[in-house]
Amino acid sequence: MLAAAGLTVPALAAGVPPIFPAPRESSAVAGDFVLDQTSIIAIPASPSPQDLFLARLLAEELGDRFDLHLKIERLEHLEPARKLIVMGAFSSPLVAEYCAGHALKVDARNPGPEGYILRTSPEIVVVAGSDDRGAFYGLQSLRQLAVERAGAVHFAGYDIRDWPTKPFRGFKLYLPGRSNIPFFKRFVRDSLALYKYNTLIVEMNASMRLERHPELNSAWVRFSRETNYWRRNYPPGAPHDIEINSSHQDTADGGFLEKDEVADLARYVRQFHIEFVPELPSFTHSYYLLSAHPELSEVPGELWPDTYCPSNPESYKLLFDVYDEYIDLLKPRMVHAGHDELFQPVGLCPLCRDKDIRERYGEDVRKIHDYLAGKGVRMAIWGDMLLEGVRGVGLQKKKAPDGFAYNAPGGMTREQVARLIPKDILIFNWFWSASPPEWNAKQAEGFEAQLEGMGFEEVYGNFTPGMENFGARIRRNSILGGAPSAWFATNETGFGKDLLADLLSCAQALWRGDAIDGRDLSALVQQMAPDIRIRFRGQQPPSRTEHTIEPVSIANSFNASLTEKTLGVDLTAMNNSTVSLGNIPFDLSGSAHKSVVVVGTDGTGKTGLPKESGDIAIGLDATSLIFLHAAARPATNKESYRLIYDPDDTADLLGWYEVVYADGFVTTIPIRYGVNIQEWNWAARTSAKDYCYAGDPIALGGAGDKAVTFFAYEWTNPRLGQTIASVRLKGTTGFRGGDADFINGLGPVIPNNAVYLKAISAVRKRG
Repeated sequence: MLAAAGLTVPALAAGVPPIFPAPRESSAVAGDFVLDQTSIIAIPASPSPQDLFLARLLAEELGDRFDLHLKIERLEHLEPARKLIVMGAFSSPLVAEYCAGHALKVDARNPGPEGYILRTSPEIVVVAGSDDRGAFYGLQSLRQLAVERAGAVHFAGYDIRDWPTKPFRGFKLYLPGRSNIPFFKRFVRDSLALYKYNTLIVEMNASMRLERHPELNSAWVRFSRETNYWRRNYPPGAPHDIEINSSHQDTADGGFLEKDEVADLARYVRQFHIEFVPELPSFTHSYYLLSAHPELSEVPGELWPDTYCPSNPESYKLLFDVYDEYIDLLKPRMVHAGHDELFQPVGLCPLCRDKDIRERYGEDVRKIHDYLAGKGVRMAIWGDMLLEGVRGVGLQKKKAPDGFAYNAPGGMTREQVARLIPKDILIFNWFWSASPPEWNAKQAEGFEAQLEGMGFEEVYGNFTPGMENFGARIRRNSILGGAPSAWFATNETGFGKDLLADLLSCAQALWRGDAIDGRDLSALVQQMAPDIRIRFRGQQPPSRTEHTIEPVSIANSFNASLTEKTLGVDLTAMNNSTVSLGNIPFDLSGSAHKSVVVVGTDGTGKTGLPKESGDIAIGLDATSLIFLHAAARPATNKESYRLIYDPDDTADLLGWYEVVYADGFVTTIPIRYGVNIQEWNWAARTSAKDYCYAGDPIALGGAGDKAVTFFAYEWTNPRLGQTIASVRLKGTTGFRGGDADFINGLGPVIPNNAVYLKAISAVRKRG
C-alpha cells in the first residue's frame, strides 16, 4: 500500500522499526520471532495484576488481528527450549531473570520513568520496563511490530531502548454520547495507549446523571436541543447578541450518561495507564450550571447564561455540589476547571457592578483551588486570563452588533496574579502560537516565559503542528507537556477527518521531543490512515479479508478527456494499464478522447461540466465497491465545531454516488473533501492537514506538477444478497458548509470544482 501511494516519511524511514512514535534507540536483529501455537506468553508463577493485564492485552491483540490465540502460562523460571514472550517491569521475576542472564541493565533510572527496552529475536521476545508504565509502553511498541507474512505472524527482530521526553502527554475530548461509547473505548485503547499518551482530559458538563441537581440534566438536554434546533453554534438570547462562545452542546451528544457508565469509562481509561482528568468549566462557559439556574447569571436577563455571578454564594453552593458528585465517583487526582475567555459585559450585575472583575476572577480561582485542595485534588485552568498580553490591559471596549457599547474584562495584572492565583495550579497554554494578527512568534513564545517567571508549571493546550521554535521551547523545564483538543462530539467521523494530524504530531513531539509538520506530516497521516481507520471502526473492510476483487468495466460511461483547462486539471501523465492498492486491482484503460467520468460541482459559478453521469453499469451482488476518484482542485474540510448542528457538512460536499439496486431501491454515498476524496495533484500539497481519512492515495503516473494521484474509497454494501444494477455520479450545486469564523450560520457558497471517477472495483461474494 505504501509503495502504491509513493510516500516517504522520515519518521518511518528504512532501518527504523515500524513503531510510532519512533523509538529513541534501536538496532535490527537478524531473524524474526515467528509466532505459532507453540509460542506462549509467559508470566511469573505468582503474577501481579500488571503481569496478567499485559499478557491478556497481547493475547487479545493477536487473536483479534490475526486469529492467533496464544496460551498464557505461569513459569517458575525461563525455559530456553520454548518460544517465550516475557513482559513486565524490571522487578517482575521472569524479566529480572532474563536481564540478569543477559547483562541487560534495566532499573527505575535506566532508561527512566515510563521507559522500556524491547528485544525481539528468533528465540524470545522480552519487554522490560523501568516501571509498570514503561512495560506497558513496551507492549504498545510490540503491538506495532506484529505483521503477517506468508501465512505466519512475525515480530520483526529489533533491540530497542526508549523513553519519553515529557511526563504530561494528554488529549482533551468531550464525554461521549451513549452510542459512541464503543468508539471512545477503541480510541483510548488503539490510539491514545498505542501512541503512548498518558492523560485524558474529559469535558463533562451536566452530561452525567446528577443526583443532587437532576434539574441540570434536564436543562442540559433542553439547552442542546434549543441551540441545535435554532441551527446555531451558540445559544440564542444573549442580550444585544453580545459575543459568546464555547457552548459545547455536543458533549455526550447533547444528552447524559448514567453514573455507572461514567465510572466504567474512567476505569477503562485508567487500566491503560492514562490519568482521567474531568473538566468541569467554572465561572466562564458554565452553560451546564446556569441553564437551570439563570438567576445566578453575571448578565441579568440572559436566556442561556455563560458566566455565574462570583459575588453570589449560591453560585458556589451549586458548583461545589456538582464537583462533589464527580469527585466522589471518579476520585481524580486533578480537575480541570476551565476559566478561559471571560467575555461578559462588566458592570451589568448588581452584585458585581462596583468591583474589579479581575479581582473577582482571581478570588473565584482561589476559592475553587482551596476547595479542591481540601479534597487532595490538583486544579488546572486555561491560562489566558492571567496575561494582559493575551487578554489586553484593563477594560476592553466592545460593541455589539446592534451598536450596544460595553466593556469586557482584560487580563489580570502581574500583581493580581502573584497575590491571588496559587502557583500549584497547572496552566493550559493555548496561546503558544502566533495566530492572532496582533501577536508575533516572539510574543507567543514570551507568554510561556512569563508564566514560568510567575512560578507556574504549564502544558501546551490545543496543541497542534506548526509551533514556532519548537525544539528550544519544548526543553523549557516548566513545560510539562501538552494536549491536543477535540472541540466537538466524540465520534469516528469527526476524529477521523479533523484530528489525525494533531494526534500523531503531538504523540511524536511529546514522546521524542521532535516535530513533524507540513507535507511530511500529511504523508505520515495518509500512510497510517488505513490501519487507524480499522482501529477506529473496530472492523476490517471486505478488501482486507476477501480474495476475489475484480475491476468493473466502466469505460462505456466515460464522458471526458484528461484535461480541463478551466479547473486546471491535467491528467495526461496518468498511465492506462492496471494499478493495484494492496490486493485491489484497478483498470485504468480508456481512449484518448474519453478516459474518465466527470461531473461538475457548481459553486460560485457554473463549471459547464455535466451534472450527472447517467447509469454506470455494475450488475453484481458486491460485498463492497471501491471507487477510484479525485477532485479537480482543493476544497475545504473545516473543523466539526464550525457547524455543531450539522458537523458532516463541515467537509465540502462535492457530489454523491447513487447506488441503484435491481429492485429499484436507491441509496447515496456522499463525496466529501478530506473524508473520502482529495485533489488529483495532491502530491503538491503543503499543509500538515492535507490528508484523506477514508480514501487511500494511489500514484497514477507523472512527476512534479504533472504527478497524478487518485483516492481509493471503499463502500461496504448494506444490502448483501441484492444485486447492484448501476451507480450514478452527481455533482452538487451551491453547497454551503461551515464558516471559517466563529459564527452561527452557514459559510459562503463554495468555489466551483469537479469529481473525476477513473475506476470502480468490486469485492465479490464468496463462492
